[in-house]
Amino acid sequence: MNIRRIILLILTVIGLLLLINYGVSLYFYKLAIERGPKDFLQGNEDLKVSSETLDYFLEGDWIEWRDQQAFERFHTKAFDGIDLQGYFLEAKEPTNKFVIFAHGYLGNAFDMTLFGKYYYEELGFHLFTPDLRGHGESGGNYIGFGWHDRLDLIKWVDEIIAQFGEDVEIVLHGLSMGAATVLMVSGEDLPQQVKAIIADSPYTSVYDLFAYQLKRMFHLPDRLFLPMTSVVTKQKANYSLKEASALEQVKKTSVPILYIHGESDTFVPTRMSEELYEATTSEKHLVTFPNSNHGEAVVLHREEFFEVVREFVERYMTN
Repeated sequence: MNIRRIILLILTVIGLLLLINYGVSLYFYKLAIERGPKDFLQGNEDLKVSSETLDYFLEGDWIEWRDQQAFERFHTKAFDGIDLQGYFLEAKEPTNKFVIFAHGYLGNAFDMTLFGKYYYEELGFHLFTPDLRGHGESGGNYIGFGWHDRLDLIKWVDEIIAQFGEDVEIVLHGLSMGAATVLMVSGEDLPQQVKAIIADSPYTSVYDLFAYQLKRMFHLPDRLFLPMTSVVTKQKANYSLKEASALEQVKKTSVPILYIHGESDTFVPTRMSEELYEATTSEKHLVTFPNSNHGEAVVLHREEFFEVVREFVERYMTN
């Protein structure tokens, strides 16, 4: 076999491998990022929670409370023209205090009334809870995992200030993907009305999360497929997996941040909150809760959880 044929064979093999890699990466994009049902999460051991938590998520008193509230619909356009929808609930008494929520992966705005009930009934806040792009009644054919959502959330912040006045004081509170979203917001040039951020069970970056899940769910190394998956994501959703980094954003923030994480979280490991905490340049607090899987602390340690939230919020907002 002459040298030309050897080179041609090598190039053919490389081409086939790249084609296979692209195909697999396209599959992973559709699996995790493209909008649509995500059956791969059904039966995921890392998302199993206690029966107490499951009962409260499905039948807790917060659901009846949510259904009794007269939420007002808000609409806006994202920076790229996507229609965004959110829901506003006016406080029972006059106040300038707002909480803006960010829900988790495959969730919707009303999931966050699990926390909103406390802010409304106990702290007397106005509530604003949006559907993130690719979720609920907001538009978008892909899930932003917080990166483009950070700009959407800033748009909502600006609209709240424009409508309710310059003296508003805002807390951003996110869960899971929503927690990463509010952390990604934290590194932007925010208006002074944003007083505090609460991140419950956040990940450090989309790449880190995918690498962790790729190994746990598929037993595959990240270096084999994630670089190409990132290229596909850039082509289709205009962001890369590494640029979507909460870790890099908190290195630039001046907003106080409260990190909350379950010590038994196997879906987003607790170490990610610890890494974020160490990298944060603003005032910061980290509270972990024992025997709690992903997002469980609010149920299993309810009183302590909300006491931590109350103390943090009151520390950074005026009376």
